[in-house]
Amino acid sequence: MFLLKQKTNRRVFLGTLAAVGLGVSVLGAPAGAANIDKIHFLIPGGAGGGWDGTARGTGEALTKSGIIASASYENMSGGGGGKAIGYLIENAKSSHGTLMVNSTPIVIRSLVGRFPHNFRDLTMIAGTIGDYAAIITGKNSPYKNFKDLVAAYKKNPKKVSVGGGSVPGGMDHLVAAMAFQSAGADPTKVKYIPYDAGGKLNAAILSGEVAAGSTGFSEAVALAKSGEMRILAVTSDQRVAAFKGAPTLKEQGYNATFVNWRGFFAAPGLPATKANAYRAAIAKMYKTPEWEAVRARNGWVNIHNPGNKFVSFLENQEKVIKNLMIKLGFLK
Repeated sequence: MFLLKQKTNRRVFLGTLAAVGLGVSVLGAPAGAANIDKIHFLIPGGAGGGWDGTARGTGEALTKSGIIASASYENMSGGGGGKAIGYLIENAKSSHGTLMVNSTPIVIRSLVGRFPHNFRDLTMIAGTIGDYAAIITGKNSPYKNFKDLVAAYKKNPKKVSVGGGSVPGGMDHLVAAMAFQSAGADPTKVKYIPYDAGGKLNAAILSGEVAAGSTGFSEAVALAKSGEMRILAVTSDQRVAAFKGAPTLKEQGYNATFVNWRGFFAAPGLPATKANAYRAAIAKMYKTPEWEAVRARNGWVNIHNPGNKFVSFLENQEKVIKNLMIKLGFLK
């Protein structure tokens, strides 16, 4: 569910997972699907980001459980994910062994015209997980909770820079805007500074280069556990078991929740038997203890949206994202 719920109980949906639910039962493998021995994961951002963690975590579970023999990984940053999408399309015939990870930004970036392609230009394999968002600061930050950050922002938005692992107008920017909006602040005045994925964002936060960061919860967990990072708020309904020290926006009086889907895409023109084999491998993965270990470690939510369900979900999300971006001033 990509959702902002404000104190007035007026709900603004950026997307919905209601049709598939959270923790959806896993589908069986398609009949006659070919076996997959190896998967090359194409990651549209740098190391340490949500895409990177999702691809490597999925590869870890698939290989350790014996569903596939091996996995390889390639980080290809650029254009908010546009470079990797373009590469997959341009090299479609030689990329049948590749799965590209992506998430809500593939919809957002197409809507704002930042790259010419969208999800329809690819073979949609499956949506796989949901990751909550987090507003974070360094351990030495003067902001002890989200209320402190809101107070500073309302006093002077220009002095409260917020970093993110996506481009301006992208998902991390949008999440920060929604969080401030839920607190009654002007969402259009966020001083947003983009970084190439979570690794560089975390470095900027720890050095004090930015006042706070907007990122995926799973990207902040390790540093929060080590005491290097302070999670001011997480966008879940309840505290996440992976790190119960992170307070929710809701418990601090800001009625806003959010979860970002992530999933996998293949090159256009991929044969149906190969596409179904990928879907079967992912479906089988959900039943393994190796996957549960990865999921729990990152605080992810199981969201399984294979094949045509993935297509329908993204088509619906595209409509509601556009409406919300217009309301928030990101689109005209």
